[in-house]
Amino acid sequence: MSTTPTINLELLSDLAQQIKSWGKDLGFDHIGISDIDLSEHEDHLEAWLAAGNHGEMDYMHKHGSKRSHPEELVSGTKRVISSRLDYAPHDIKQSENVLQESHVGYISRYAMGRDYHKVMRAKLKKLAQKVQTEIGEYGYRVFTDSAPVLEKALAEKAGLGWIGKHSNLIDSKTGSWFFIGEIYVDIELPVDEAANNHCGTCQKCLDICPTQAIVAPYSVDARRCISYLTIELKGTIPEEFRTAMGNRIYGCDDCQLVCPWNKFAQTSKEPDFTPRDQLNDRKLLELFGWTEQQFLDNTEGTAIRRIGFAAWQRNIAIALGNASYSKSIITQLELKRNTTLFEQIELEEMLNEHLDWALESQRSKSVQLSKSGQ
Repeated sequence: MSTTPTINLELLSDLAQQIKSWGKDLGFDHIGISDIDLSEHEDHLEAWLAAGNHGEMDYMHKHGSKRSHPEELVSGTKRVISSRLDYAPHDIKQSENVLQESHVGYISRYAMGRDYHKVMRAKLKKLAQKVQTEIGEYGYRVFTDSAPVLEKALAEKAGLGWIGKHSNLIDSKTGSWFFIGEIYVDIELPVDEAANNHCGTCQKCLDICPTQAIVAPYSVDARRCISYLTIELKGTIPEEFRTAMGNRIYGCDDCQLVCPWNKFAQTSKEPDFTPRDQLNDRKLLELFGWTEQQFLDNTEGTAIRRIGFAAWQRNIAIALGNASYSKSIITQLELKRNTTLFEQIELEEMLNEHLDWALESQRSKSVQLSKSGQ
């Protein structure tokens, strides 16, 4: 970081208030400031990693202590400016209905619009540059789920919300449907009061999780989590979790849908987060029928594109296997099973394994219906 001009305490307090005001002008829903002491959260992270709960997310440990020591990641860091940006669409409360429609693909609500990494990063850069125009050159770095940063811990310290039992951040006034991002700065800004935990005795999120991934309050085993399985995992999804995935083809929102605090959820004011028609609760067979080029075109600029076409097909195949019996589904699964989609043998074999599972599931349902005379 560069050398920062000396600023007295009174001016620092004024600057902190200005930063919050500028953040609001840029569309952020909340701005908070914290120090960089993450010792308490570091212990939790180390225990989580030691238990192997990160699965194949090797990036969670390969940076050593930089994740819990901001000053090691960016030398000179003294404070972190955390930001919140709501993303809930206007019909967020209707999302549970989609989970009951087995022939419709459920996509986590955060991924329905433009990639939040792009939106948040652009706004954070503007905020950081606004500060620079006011005080001159100073040291800063902008992050949005893009580096070894304990984002939720920093946001909790900055007063944006508390880390709930499902490990997501919750705000008492707006729930949990929001993104967070940070600016590491070398300015000793006054810090905000950390948020208090208000989960109480509630454990709705633990009870609702389809795969029981929340293995204890405040502890998620990613290896069981549908978001991890459909997004982070690149290979075969363990068979023990496939039925529980239902029609969830990208991510999972169950723990947020059931959270009582989300009755206060705020509809996003950010146009970029408006759900795209081609992704918004479409029929599984329609999504399954996309070519790779159609997948790339229809997901351009979204977070979904990052998983690649093979994982997209894999996820939908499982959902089709879970759908109620349909002759059309069997026909399309068989057609895909007899078509070579990928040059890489390992991708083809991976997809075929899930197609075979889906076909067996659908054929079993067909037999059951025949026996019952339906």
